[in-house]
Amino acid sequence: MSDSNTQNPDTQTPISTPIETDAETEIGVMTPPEAASEQAPVGGSHARAGQAAYIRHSARMRKILLAVIIILILLVVAIGFVVFRLFDTASTAATQQTQVSDISTISEDEVSKDASSITTKRTTVPDLTALLGMTQDEVIATLQRGAQITSALEQNEEGNPVRWEIKISLTSEPSDGKSGTPTVYLSLNEEGRAIRCGYSAATSVLGYGSLSFSDAVKNEAIIEKTLAEAGLEVPVGSVELPADKMAYSSYGSDGTTLVREYCSFEGVGTANGVEHPWSAVLSYDYSAANATGNLADTVRIVYVYIDA
Repeated sequence: MSDSNTQNPDTQTPISTPIETDAETEIGVMTPPEAASEQAPVGGSHARAGQAAYIRHSARMRKILLAVIIILILLVVAIGFVVFRLFDTASTAATQQTQVSDISTISEDEVSKDASSITTKRTTVPDLTALLGMTQDEVIATLQRGAQITSALEQNEEGNPVRWEIKISLTSEPSDGKSGTPTVYLSLNEEGRAIRCGYSAATSVLGYGSLSFSDAVKNEAIIEKTLAEAGLEVPVGSVELPADKMAYSSYGSDGTTLVREYCSFEGVGTANGVEHPWSAVLSYDYSAANATGNLADTVRIVYVYIDA
């Protein structure tokens, strides 16, 4: 007989043990839904604002840094350009000074060579005094030397007795290749007769080497000797250069490179006991010599003129 109050062990109701919960812990962990919903947006807004400020600051710093870099680059380029210009100017000045020094050095060497008679005389000056009073045809026949008229210019200046200026090249005469062939100049009056005769030639074909300008005039007496060959006696030593070299010297834009030496002279000489006015020019052109650095490229020409 079974007891109805007896329970089946398999169907016994489990005994639940109440779990005590710390009220303070529960309050600290649990967050009211309203508070949670209000606090979340506030924290996210501050983060985004801070991040935006950081981005703006970084962008500004990058711009400043870029500007500084550009300024530094421009500064370096400017300094480099200034240094280059200074170096280029110094190099140019040094080159020009070297050229002047080279010319001086070559001049001294060649002066000593001329003293050794290395330069030989290759032509003679025609007797200009003998041509005075001749017609141009008579002059050409007397000169020979391949004489050819290269220009004839009519003159109509009132009070001037000259009516024609004739230029005659002596084509069979030697030339140095830089100054052309020796040339005779005639000034004809109304009757067509020479009242003034002139002659020009490179100093080298007359036997003068690469003398300095002052040596040619003072020591070699190039003007007096050329006039003597032309038939006019002029005392040696009577032709003098101006005391101031600047009076017959021309310089380049740098103020130191000698470009030209040019001086005119005049006086009175005698031929067969008759006095004749004369004039002369000595010209040294250094343009080619400055370009090559070789004094031998200087163009040296002497001109003499004798009046009736």
